[in-house]
Amino acid sequence: MPFFKVWIVATRTFPPPTRACKGDVVFARFEIRDVVVAPGISLRVRVGGAGPAVVLLHGHPRTHTTWHEVAPRLATAGYLVICPDLRGYGRSAKPVPDPEHLTYCDRAMAEDIAELASRLGQPRFAVVGHDRGSYVAYRTALDYPDRVTSLAVLDSVPILEALGRAGAEFAEAWWHWFFLGASPHAERVIIADPLAWYRPDAASIGADNYADMIDAVKQPATVRAMIEDYRAGLHVDRRHDEESRLEGRLIECPTLVAWSRYDDMGDLYGDPAGVWQSWCRLPVKSSVIDSGHHMAEEAPEQLTDALLQHLDSDPRVRLS
Repeated sequence: MPFFKVWIVATRTFPPPTRACKGDVVFARFEIRDVVVAPGISLRVRVGGAGPAVVLLHGHPRTHTTWHEVAPRLATAGYLVICPDLRGYGRSAKPVPDPEHLTYCDRAMAEDIAELASRLGQPRFAVVGHDRGSYVAYRTALDYPDRVTSLAVLDSVPILEALGRAGAEFAEAWWHWFFLGASPHAERVIIADPLAWYRPDAASIGADNYADMIDAVKQPATVRAMIEDYRAGLHVDRRHDEESRLEGRLIECPTLVAWSRYDDMGDLYGDPAGVWQSWCRLPVKSSVIDSGHHMAEEAPEQLTDALLQHLDSDPRVRLS
């Protein structure tokens, strides 16, 4: 892989979070709530810490528990950390899909996140998103520029960029995008044996995180909702990206782009931060995390360091 100049963050070590009783997901001194964000829509959310608000958004097929090693470290560092299950994921509400896929589009989920922050008394907040959660994160930054103080996107480029640059290499590596987003058989195949489809490993992601994810993906309504997320990505989310570009809208807040050294973002896009730069008004920061795709589980200390370097460097976050 060619060498790319990246913004390297200093290493900062925090003590590991206190372990809870066996069978309980570890979020030391966090509260878990169900918060109503719209008629018929509630989000399961875990909240802990005190200080400027930071919202952490998980990817597919995870739940908020993917952040169990990162969230307590951010809270210890002086942030109010908000970890929801996205609409349709985990134990959050799973509304009936609509033919236009608007119910599970990133704009609808971004509205959920903005309302969640309001219900928790946070008019301004930073947002961090991984994988599918990163699409909700940047849509939140685009649609609520006066509320989002800082953005971090992990292992992603904008949906419009991914689809516009898609070639044979992308189609082969990311075939699941098109199977989930276009095949009429996707739901039936996954529901028939979700563990065979997702092949989760409790040893690598943590027993409690594994249990929460498995509980979710065994529910047909969760599978249906996650597939709708991908269908929205190929259609309405792409259209919303196109409209934002035509309108000249940019991400106004400081932005960190981080990607996994041992995933394929670098192979596909060279410098993913360079892809993001045209979407952002300010210079983009970047960091490469020494992990595979699920960096919050595989390299939580390094990821926390990168996030804190980003968050701490902007006085607007502390003033929020």
